[in-house]
Amino acid sequence: MIVKIHKREDRTIVAVCDSDLVGRKFTDGDRQLDLTGEFYKGDERDDKEVGDLVRNADIVNLVGQKAVALGLQEEVITQDHVITIAGIPHAQAVVVHD
Repeated sequence: MIVKIHKREDRTIVAVCDSDLVGRKFTDGDRQLDLTGEFYKGDERDDKEVGDLVRNADIVNLVGQKAVALGLQEEVITQDHVITIAGIPHAQAVVVHD
């Protein structure tokens, strides 16, 4: 998976995208998933490292089967968070830390 970490003020946003989807654009009616910009262009990371990053993020943005499955596994999202655009699962969430 490809991971890009964004720092905004005191928040960490972690964008995770399946490797084969970065650089592509998907359209489904009036909805679009544009993965061509810098927001998703990061570094390849293994599942364990991605899991640690999403658990410790303030906001997560997950695109693709693997990324969304990892978000579900790490319990930073639920199935209710997941939408599908042109067959590609996508989820965003604010992670609440105890």
